Parts: sequence; structure tokens; C-alpha cells
Amino acid sequence: MTSLVVDDVALTVDRLSVRFLVGRRRSRSIVHAATDVSLTLRRGRMLALVGESGCGKSVLTSALLGLLPANAQTRGGAVLHTGAGAGGDVELCSASESLLSGHIRGRRIGLVPQSAAGHLTPVRTARSHLAETVRLIGPPGTDVDELAERAGLDPAELDAYPHELSGGMAQRVAFALAMAGDPDVILADEPTTGLDRPLVDHVLGQLSTLAGSGAGDGKAVLLITHDLAAARRVADDIAVMYAGRIVESGPAAAVFADPWHPYTRCLLNALPDGEFVPIPGHPPELTDVPGGCAFCARIEGTELVELSAGFASGPACTGDPELVAVGDRMIAGHVPC
Repeated sequence: MTSLVVDDVALTVDRLSVRFLVGRRRSRSIVHAATDVSLTLRRGRMLALVGESGCGKSVLTSALLGLLPANAQTRGGAVLHTGAGAGGDVELCSASESLLSGHIRGRRIGLVPQSAAGHLTPVRTARSHLAETVRLIGPPGTDVDELAERAGLDPAELDAYPHELSGGMAQRVAFALAMAGDPDVILADEPTTGLDRPLVDHVLGQLSTLAGSGAGDGKAVLLITHDLAAARRVADDIAVMYAGRIVESGPAAAVFADPWHPYTRCLLNALPDGEFVPIPGHPPELTDVPGGCAFCARIEGTELVELSAGFASGPACTGDPELVAVGDRMIAGHVPC
């Protein structure tokens, strides 16, 4: 495990909030997609961002790549640390489109998207996609066939069109496209969704290889997933998101061994190798997130309320819990009133 020194930091997210204005003026509502999110991605390490579907995880990838829709508003920021020899730090949330498209996307930050086949042009072969990407952003001397082999593809498969690719093959093409520019940071957005177990194992192995298995010269990898079992297998660090907020983060081994936040405890409790107890109710609508500990409000009055010991959700605790550092971990929550 590499030491956590400043030189290892590839990207920092500092209290980033994303809001969407939806509806007409008289009935307009605000979607609180992400609130005060802070993360640190380090070279040679994989950070898994976990949580239930719809909690705001994937919005972060769009924010970091400057791909949010026109009705989005952001506060806070995210800094890509490229080093003095590569042009210095870049504030991603305020960067111009010309900077993002010409120097960041693909070249500094690679994206492995969810539902990879849907991101491929249907009338072009996999080889055509790779060849154009290599031509536009690939380092000199990049060979398409070698790039495909690194992603686990047989070069003979590159002549297939997207509709001819299996889910696993499409995912490998997506990995090859993400690696074409040799980026410093890889964002993998639900890369195992819809894949069977052997393909999940292959994808996780690829991500581990990119991160360098903890070697400081590897890439910084952000794995966005709702699959805690997958995160536990490969992540060096973990951040747990609920209702648009990070509620707990830290070294993956420590968080899985001793979860502090009641939501993390309930997530692990719901796994087959845990108590296999489902979490009652549903996450709050992001247009109407309750104050205080939003998750404690969800399980209040259920048998799982004992897992919220040390956290308050009563009327006297209406303020949003602050994410505070405790050693090498972060936790959001109020002490009981």
C-alpha cells in the first residue's frame, strides 16, 4: 500500500454541490443531486463511491467532465492536479469547454460509461471507434491492436459493429477507448451493471490493473457502483453516498470491518454474507431531502433504528450533518440530542 503523500493526489473534489432546476417557473422544483461532496483521488489507488441507485453518484462524473445539462447549477469545485510539467492544476467546474474538450476529456480523465454499447455509434465498427480516438488523443506510436489486447479484446473482434458485440465485449471496447489517451484519472460509472460473474471479475481485474494494485505510479481510479461486494473486493478507499451526500469515507478495509454510519451498517447488513436484512422504505426524493440525518429519518420506528446509535434525527437536529475527519476516516452525523 502506497503512502498517502500530497504528490499522490490526482484529483480533489471540494464541497461540490449540483442542483437541477426542473419544471416551469410557477411550479419549479430543485433537485439536490449532490450536496457538499468532498473526495480525494490518489494515483495508484481505487476509490469506490457506493450507494443506492439514484443517490447522485453518476452526476459527479458529468460534473467532473463538464457534461452537465443547461439546467444544472454548481457550487464548490474540483481540481485536477496535472503537475507543473503538464500545465499545472485545472479547476474543472469553471474550465472552458475548449479546455475540457481539447485537453481534459480522454487525455487527462478517461471515462468508462455505464451501458457501454449505448455510447458507441451504431454504424461504425469497434476498430473505427478506436482508430479515430487514437488519432485524436492517443500518444504517438499508439497501436490500435495493442490497445485492444490490453483491454482484453482479440483484435479480430474489432471489425464487429456495436449490435454484434456482447455486453462484455462492448465493455472491453469502452475500456480501450478510456485508455487510448493514457489519462491520469479513470472514472468507471457502474461498469459491471448487467454483466455475469465472469465478466464482472474481468472488469474488476482491469480496474485493479489500471490502479496498479496500490503502486504509486498507477492511475487514480474512481469506481462508481451500487455493488458493495465488488467494491469490497477491489477498492483501496471507499465513500458512501446517501441522498446526494457523502455520509462516510475512509480506507475500504477499515470501513467494511467497522462501519460507523447507520446507512453503511444497513448496506452491509443487507448483503448475503451479512444478516441479509433489506433496508426498509425508500431513499428520499432529491427534491425533498429531510433535514438532519436523512437516513435516520428513513429507519425511525423500525427494528433497524438500533443501528443509528450515536446519530440524531429528531426535531432538535434539523441542521445538515457536517462531514468531519476522525483519523483517516470521515463521518457525517450528529451526536444524540
